[in-house]
Amino acid sequence: MDDQYFTIPQMAVLGRCLEKAPVAFLQDFEAACVSVLQECPGPAAELGVAVRDGLGGVVTVSVVDEVITDPSSFLSNPAKVDSAGPAQASGKQLCVSVVLALSYTMYWKSNGLSAISVTRRIGNVTFNPGVSLTNRYSALFVNGNVTAQHNSGNPGYQVGRPVIGGFLDSTTGAIRRAPISLWQAVGNGQCSTADLRPVLYGLNSTSGCLVSVSLLNLTQCSQFRETVWTALAALVPATLVSRTGKPDFSTLANWTRVTTVVQNSSQPAGVSSGVCSGVPTHLHIHIRSAIMGTVEGVPQNMIEAVELSFKETTWSVECDTSGSNPCVTPDLMQSFSITSSVTFTVAPISLEVPKTRFRINFTEFDCERNDVCWPELVFPLTTYYKGEPHSQALAKGLILVFFFIAASVLGTPWRQIRQAWGSIQL
Repeated sequence: MDDQYFTIPQMAVLGRCLEKAPVAFLQDFEAACVSVLQECPGPAAELGVAVRDGLGGVVTVSVVDEVITDPSSFLSNPAKVDSAGPAQASGKQLCVSVVLALSYTMYWKSNGLSAISVTRRIGNVTFNPGVSLTNRYSALFVNGNVTAQHNSGNPGYQVGRPVIGGFLDSTTGAIRRAPISLWQAVGNGQCSTADLRPVLYGLNSTSGCLVSVSLLNLTQCSQFRETVWTALAALVPATLVSRTGKPDFSTLANWTRVTTVVQNSSQPAGVSSGVCSGVPTHLHIHIRSAIMGTVEGVPQNMIEAVELSFKETTWSVECDTSGSNPCVTPDLMQSFSITSSVTFTVAPISLEVPKTRFRINFTEFDCERNDVCWPELVFPLTTYYKGEPHSQALAKGLILVFFFIAASVLGTPWRQIRQAWGSIQL
């Protein structure tokens, strides 16, 4: 309220983190700021500030605290956590109520803010000099009231907005929202601790995480393949995708079904110990869209189809002669990677004039299928003539018609007809 900008830490162009970066209206963002701890962070700043709503009023930020009992995903060297313990743990200093993440949700209506809420995630961290702390910040603008869900365009999708998924509720017959996500590895990169991030329209992306596997896991390949496939399929629980960025949850025609490419492959139950073939290790999401007209000169992107495909590979335990040997110690873990990706393709804009119902039903009059083309009888006056602009061709054609009529009226045949008509009247 003192004529200062409302700021949230954000990433700069060079990849560095700006602690006091102004928030741009209707610009969603996510940022991860990494800092090396030299001492315990200071107390959390006051977040319940008053912000001008842009319409002459004021909105106050509503703060909700969420306690993280395991902050290891925010640390490069996870420390021991004791959320209710004393200020000293195992002879080391315990940093209490450290701010780990701030997630802002800003509700807007009529080009102004109607409410702002922030979820502050805090946790206790055992202080170790040199440990890197990753603070996460995000801002999401939601159109409407507090209970409304955000859209991704109006009506077409906007680049960088989440792709909206859903599923048909068999009980109520209504369409419910469901996420379409990719992996976002944090901390040690394991899939068990990995976060999920939404698929953003128009942005191709690839991400992955690690799965710890032992020789014992690879002795039951069928069950292991099913486990990995389930983990990948959980990224896309949606069976429908909204064609537009402003979904209509009451009309199924405004949604397209998610299809899965089925690979015709039969895998043996297990040929040799420590080797499993046909493991689905990559999920690819292919989203096809097209530009369906413009609104105030802005192209409107509509999704036409969504296709899922799985890539299979062979996993085998590598026996190491030096040090630990997983072939000798069956419960010794090795890390394998599974990945997910999304690719967007946009169909080119068709400049051809769509066929009329007359051309579809009466093909004998189609100039592209027949040698005799009746519409070309007055060829320069039709749209088929491309030698010059249609308006010029039409003007020249009308001028020729005028001269033809004038010549006919003023010419010899009409003069004789007028003379004969005059003699009859006499």
